[in-house]
Amino acid sequence: MSDSAVKAPEACQTMTEVRAGVDALDRELVALLSTRFGYMRAAARIKPSRDVVRDEARKASVIAAAVAEAEARRIPADVVADLWERLVEGSIAYELNEWDRTRG
Repeated sequence: MSDSAVKAPEACQTMTEVRAGVDALDRELVALLSTRFGYMRAAARIKPSRDVVRDEARKASVIAAAVAEAEARRIPADVVADLWERLVEGSIAYELNEWDRTRG
């Protein structure tokens, strides 16, 4: 986290510190999601046809990679799988909307 006043999780001593860290991290996560959706806009621009937007093999690969990363970091892989399922489906919907908006 970039905010110098925010403590690392292991250094937190109060719930105020924990909440400050969570809030700062949430802002960073939204910024990262903004970049991810930028890649979805790029994909909509690059893909030659609307019917190639949904790629089930790629979806499965992205989710599997996130689950493997979660397992390696010893965080709940089932939660990460659920989050990534929603993230990827939302990304596909966004990309389809962008494809229609710019080329449909």
